Amino acid sequence: MIKINKFAFQGINGAYSELAGKNIYSEAKSLACSTFEEMFQKVRDGNADVAMVPIENSQAGRVADTQRLIPESELKIIGEYFLEVKHNLLVIPGTKLIDIKRIHSHEQGIAQCRNKIINLNKEMIVATDTAGAAKKIEELNSKEDAAIASELSSKIYNLEILEENFQDSKNNVTRFLIMAEKMQNFNSDETNLITTLVFVVRSIPASLYKCLGGFASNGVNITKLESYVHPQGFDVAQFYIDFEGHPENESVKLALEEMKFFCKQMNILGVYKKSFFRKK
Repeated sequence: MIKINKFAFQGINGAYSELAGKNIYSEAKSLACSTFEEMFQKVRDGNADVAMVPIENSQAGRVADTQRLIPESELKIIGEYFLEVKHNLLVIPGTKLIDIKRIHSHEQGIAQCRNKIINLNKEMIVATDTAGAAKKIEELNSKEDAAIASELSSKIYNLEILEENFQDSKNNVTRFLIMAEKMQNFNSDETNLITTLVFVVRSIPASLYKCLGGFASNGVNITKLESYVHPQGFDVAQFYIDFEGHPENESVKLALEEMKFFCKQMNILGVYKKSFFRKK
């Protein structure tokens, strides 16, 4: 395992991505980035050892921007981390719920608290990120505005937590990928591994079905499969897949060999240890 001295994240200080990074690398310095592209570039340039990449949320679904950018990032996945998200409604000190007219947050934060906001009959304002929303509330200094953000943000931007656990569901978890310049090395027979790859299918009938047939016949468990638009256009189908096992494990190897017959392109993005969170 590489030593992590610095990690990059998208957002400003107080973002959930920074919180996730601090939970794993408590002694590391965090580098805030305005965009996901900048975050990946920090690692490629050697200014950060890893990037904390949010990939999906149990309530709001996938993070479209990162899923689109990951294949072209030139980085490799070396780990995963599941953050149990606990949203807070942050306000200027002394604000009451009746004072609030607008609630600001990242689109994922809004989505994860949508029912509660609707029930309160407040206007939803989408911000670049959750911590940015908290910073804006501090700057506005208005009791009519509130933010959905982390407890860390409340401390950084001197805001009061009006309501804890503001999310619609208690089961609110964001999965992060930890990405670095080089892939980790594991023995092919090592257990509790996840392999992630992206592939583009050939334009023939039932190509996806045929691509995945080898996983079934060789007993390889797929834990995630998603399609998204390829940069070449809507007529090119690109897929993101997570499955259990090492690419050189005999069963996985046979599944991938069968897959290759029906793919135009395959790119392994990483081989890494399963998070213990998966066993919960």
